[in-house]
Amino acid sequence: MNLMLLLNVAWVALRVNLMRSILTMLGIIIGVAAVIIMLALGSGARYEVDQQIKSLGGNVFVIFASGRFSGGARQASGASQGLTEMDALAIENQLPQVSIAAPVLQASGQIVFGNINWAPSIIGVDNKIYQAQSWQVVNGRTFSDTELASAGRVAVIGQTVQRELFGAGDPLGQTIRVNKVPVTVIGVLNSKGQNTQGNDQDDIIFMPIDTVRKRISGITLSSPKAVRSIIVQVIDERDMALVEQELDALLRQRLRSTGPNAPFRIRNLAEMVETRAQTMQIFNGLLAAVASVSLLVGGIGIMNIMLVSVTERTREIGLRMAVGAKPADILRQFLIEAVLLCGLGGIFGLSLAVIVTSVLERFAGYTAIIQPEVVLMSIGFSALIGVFFGYYPASKAAKLQPIDALRYE
Repeated sequence: MNLMLLLNVAWVALRVNLMRSILTMLGIIIGVAAVIIMLALGSGARYEVDQQIKSLGGNVFVIFASGRFSGGARQASGASQGLTEMDALAIENQLPQVSIAAPVLQASGQIVFGNINWAPSIIGVDNKIYQAQSWQVVNGRTFSDTELASAGRVAVIGQTVQRELFGAGDPLGQTIRVNKVPVTVIGVLNSKGQNTQGNDQDDIIFMPIDTVRKRISGITLSSPKAVRSIIVQVIDERDMALVEQELDALLRQRLRSTGPNAPFRIRNLAEMVETRAQTMQIFNGLLAAVASVSLLVGGIGIMNIMLVSVTERTREIGLRMAVGAKPADILRQFLIEAVLLCGLGGIFGLSLAVIVTSVLERFAGYTAIIQPEVVLMSIGFSALIGVFFGYYPASKAAKLQPIDALRYE
């Protein structure tokens, strides 16, 4: 018997008991769908992590000034004036593995434009921040040297600030009030979306660091060049561990810190994101392993139904053998039925996975990426389950004696 004839016979056999065939495939459908969904969510999480690392600038350390005790109360992190712009210059000049070190001074306050109020993150920076964190000015320009040196009243705003204050209007050249200080908008940043903590990275306004220090923050600093943090970008990610040690040693030396508690904290942002990603991958892997159990259960169900089918069709098998069918033909016939059953289950499972992932992306905000190799692997694996669990019933059918089969009631 040729392959096309065997496929036709198998298809007719499945259609005769359509409801039973659908129920038999259910285990395979659920198993394949669950595995594809879990792997798609894992791939989506990996993609999100890569995008977040890219938005951080890649190979980035952030050094924070630690809080100190003053008057019996602990000040907020960053309140100590341990870190300065000179420390950033020293890091950049003395560590050859560092490409750039950008000082950052953060303040809080209200922004007013017309009758609209908004409260974004107000960040004092110099032009090094754009390279350090992969920011781009998509409209307008960055700060000039004169504006940086003279605490110019200018600002570069994020996409969220532009949308909330100006809507579809052009923000360039417009005057906004930042903590009652009139400031001219000279640029708009590219969009980065949310960070790993779910905070909106586009809800931000950059101003010259001296402008924030002297005009916006409204505080008296013990050092005229004090900063809250320094963003350090490393040239080669393979040097991250070495650079972290050198940063610690250099800053301890500059800040004259010899105790166990340094007046600063060093955070590897990419490593934090990677750790979160690995945790998610492990969790998704466990879920995929649990989901694959349903494939095993579905395979056992197929073996059971195929055994029932062999029993029900014993006289048919005897008749086929009587008119010249060989045991190998009977074996192939039932194997093809099992593989067809599992293959269809795999296709329906893939369709279900596509629907579920689309719903999750649209309504739950997840990112799910179904990779072609995962699809091929799932369909192929479901077909292998048909071969594995269908072989015993097919072998049992092939070993029947024609006389006994014809006599079977």
